[in-house]
Amino acid sequence: MPLSLPPDAKGILPDRLIAAMADDGVILPDYPFVESQIQPASLDLRLGPTAFRVRASFLPGPGATVAERIDELKLHEIDLTADAVLETNCVYVVPLLESLALPASIAAAANPKSSTGRLDVFTRVIADGTRRFDNISAGYHGPLYAEISPKTFPVLLREGSRLSQIRFHIGEAILDAEALRLLHAQERLVDDLDADLSNGVALSVDLSGDGANGFIGYRAKRHTGVIDVDRRGGYAIEEFWEPIRARDDRSLILDPGEFYILASKEAVQVPPDYAAEMVPFDPLVGEFRVHYAGFFDPGFGYAGAGGQGSRAVLEVRSREVPFILEHGQVVGRLVYEKMLARPASLYGQRISSNYQGQGLKLSKHFRMP
Repeated sequence: MPLSLPPDAKGILPDRLIAAMADDGVILPDYPFVESQIQPASLDLRLGPTAFRVRASFLPGPGATVAERIDELKLHEIDLTADAVLETNCVYVVPLLESLALPASIAAAANPKSSTGRLDVFTRVIADGTRRFDNISAGYHGPLYAEISPKTFPVLLREGSRLSQIRFHIGEAILDAEALRLLHAQERLVDDLDADLSNGVALSVDLSGDGANGFIGYRAKRHTGVIDVDRRGGYAIEEFWEPIRARDDRSLILDPGEFYILASKEAVQVPPDYAAEMVPFDPLVGEFRVHYAGFFDPGFGYAGAGGQGSRAVLEVRSREVPFILEHGQVVGRLVYEKMLARPASLYGQRISSNYQGQGLKLSKHFRMP
């Protein structure tokens, strides 16, 4: 279908309009899209054939291109037409197979895919002339790049691997407090009778151990083997993760520099006409970072799409000092945004949805017992 939008359109573009953007030359892939690349409210971005190891992370800034900065900062090139390993705590920049020719009305935002965040692979999208990661201005014409820095596990990848996803939107369609309250009254967005809906649905951490055989999460091991980002169910959990049992006081001390997988206390759902994004609870609380991968698709946890409310899996990394998390401590907020139209497929329907109905769950790469 052609990309035709009314002048008063506002919201996130759904799957069929993403396909129309490619048909109309708004999205310019080097190769045709592959199966499941278009998600209900986003597009997976594919790595191109070359990775550049660079000295440091960077933003090009106004008037500069990413390619120019790569030429200044690159240490060496890596061929991704064959399998290649990216080492931990190194910074790589990879041109993506998708570029953009956005009209003046459409902007975009990027985020790591869920499976990328759960491997502690720090990934951001860069565009020419930008001052911000993961943000592409309305009207942008040019290439896209992925900055990749594995933090815990070395990863094996190749041309076509998908680490990031991009959402396209027109105007501002984030629900304000009153609209969110009305939607919660209609759809029950979270299974908490006293849900905090100010500035988004508040999500807290579950450290009780109830319903999970006493386990509350996983801590990543150091000095492990390589993980192939495209290999599903190929790795034993015990080779990469240490399970964490609940303490009597229902707290957890985060060790500096360590990476944890935890789960929210609340089960949430995203109705079909909305999408959501996890944002920090308070940017001034800088002792730890929660949730690298923040996009929640329409249908996540939704009963009509095979869910009954899903826990948000939290990717948590402490910073310079040990920090104590308490059971029920708010760690993030789920901000809801209106879709421009309902997607043809919801999360959990007809597409690969690895985490529908999830509780505490590692990424798709690990064999669950």
